[in-house]
Amino acid sequence: MIESNIKELISEQEIQLQINKLADKFNEMYGKEEVYMICVLKGSVMFMVDLAKRLKMPVKMEFIRLSSYGSGTTTSGNVCAVDFSLPDLNGKNVLVVEDIIDTGLTARYLVDTLKQKYQFKDFKFCALLNKKARRKTEIEADLYGFEVEDRYLVGYGMDIDGCFRNLPYIGYIEE
Repeated sequence: MIESNIKELISEQEIQLQINKLADKFNEMYGKEEVYMICVLKGSVMFMVDLAKRLKMPVKMEFIRLSSYGSGTTTSGNVCAVDFSLPDLNGKNVLVVEDIIDTGLTARYLVDTLKQKYQFKDFKFCALLNKKARRKTEIEADLYGFEVEDRYLVGYGMDIDGCFRNLPYIGYIEE
């Protein structure tokens, strides 16, 4: 696959503007209280870094790896915790940062697992993209950046077979 098959859906400028708006909301919610940001690798890393740079409170960054994708563009439907090591989050403000809520299976697994394991001071789930058309389970983000159609998206951290994460915009693969 070559980049010429990818059509821009959300520009770099639109992404950054929306991240500014999300950061303003989190800054208002948390004030100067410490927040643990949990990044769901690998797709969310660009979003988390850009969001974290705009937060005004003390931030601690943690990273986990989950997967529900096989190869290419199909999900296996089974969520696998590849690396779920986290510090003690009891009594902490936690902000989970995800690139996209698609089927909702990964998000549901993550939220349920965290809430079973810890008693948070506050818990927020934020996704850059919300793709309701493919939802298989009930889950919503507390805040999200964009509602998107049912297309396979790449760029700004999202990939196809490990490629195109480095695109500064979000695009879709034109058939």
